[in-house]
Amino acid sequence: MSTTMPADRRAVPLARRSLAPDLARGLMLLLIAVAHAHMYLSGHPVGFRGYTLDGSALDRLVAGIQILLVDGRALPMFAALFGYGLVQLASRQLAAGRAWPDVRRVLRARSLWLLAFGFCHALLLFFGDILGAYGLVGLVLVGFIRRSDRALLWAAGLTTVLHVAVLALFGLLTVSADKGDSIAGMGDPAEALMMRVVGWSGMTPTYFAASVVPAFLFGIWAARRRVLEEPWAHRTLLLRTGVVGTAIAVAGGVPLMLVDTRLWAPSDAIGVSAYALHSVSGIAGGLAYAALIGLAVAGGARRAAPGPVARALAACGQWSLTCYLLQSVVFTVVFVPYLGGLGTRVGDAAASAVAVLTWLATVVLAASMSRTGRRGPAETLLRRLTYRRAG
Repeated sequence: MSTTMPADRRAVPLARRSLAPDLARGLMLLLIAVAHAHMYLSGHPVGFRGYTLDGSALDRLVAGIQILLVDGRALPMFAALFGYGLVQLASRQLAAGRAWPDVRRVLRARSLWLLAFGFCHALLLFFGDILGAYGLVGLVLVGFIRRSDRALLWAAGLTTVLHVAVLALFGLLTVSADKGDSIAGMGDPAEALMMRVVGWSGMTPTYFAASVVPAFLFGIWAARRRVLEEPWAHRTLLLRTGVVGTAIAVAGGVPLMLVDTRLWAPSDAIGVSAYALHSVSGIAGGLAYAALIGLAVAGGARRAAPGPVARALAACGQWSLTCYLLQSVVFTVVFVPYLGGLGTRVGDAAASAVAVLTWLATVVLAASMSRTGRRGPAETLLRRLTYRRAG
């Protein structure tokens, strides 16, 4: 009996993948790394975004830059690329002759396994896992791949309103919560494990309701038009999205940046409003970053092949799931009290430096391994589990 995988289940060869989506994922992982590293620190009072309030001038500068440009911007970018990727996967399946019910079953199986990956990630490494939220959105909203553009945009608008409401509530809880140490600061591994799962169980539906859905839907809309696969055909759209979205993200992030760096001390009500504004403007920022990467690819389209840096970043994007998990492995080993313990001794600037070095290491790893056509182990496992379950 042949063990060859059917054509509709084979992965697209790495050399034939579109550059812009992979490049966007590779750069996105840098934003995720610096957005997550400071969450492993402990022993300090923190603001709305988890940055220390008693850090050095350099720590406050780094925190301010990241609040403006990174925090709450990487997650929507990831969500948009996730929606984009689901459409690509569905299109390949449909083009191979599979019926929509079968394709939907594959997408739901993949989403269910992604949810399981997120649970394991939280159980073993990081309470702030984002994989679970993407698995949840894929399970619940996969049908939107077939809905009209009008339905997509209406749903995106309505969930953006929900996003503001949920984040305002979350901000109120942050203000009123007990300011005990973070999960990352727990010295007992068993207690930390239990609290990571508890935190993940609450954060996953919150991410789903508050941060993921609008950008996910916009990603589906963009994928239908092959915006990132054919960026040269959408220069005007990409330019407008990049410029306007970045302006909205920066302007919307300024009030919270001032609050969390202690340059401004408003009332709690104003602080919560700044937190909600920062979060909703991050949707525009995430879409803008993806658009700017598409523009960069369009600008280099006349070249015969991408340069070595672009190829390395794209390889990291092809290994995005593996590289994301490797970030958490490194941060856990370096920062948590019962291992490296660095999280109690450094500030935000040093944590971000560790994040950048970790990301660079994953880029080098992915680039060196992908030269031989090898795929990331996490991607390979997810694919095998998906098709075994989908049948």
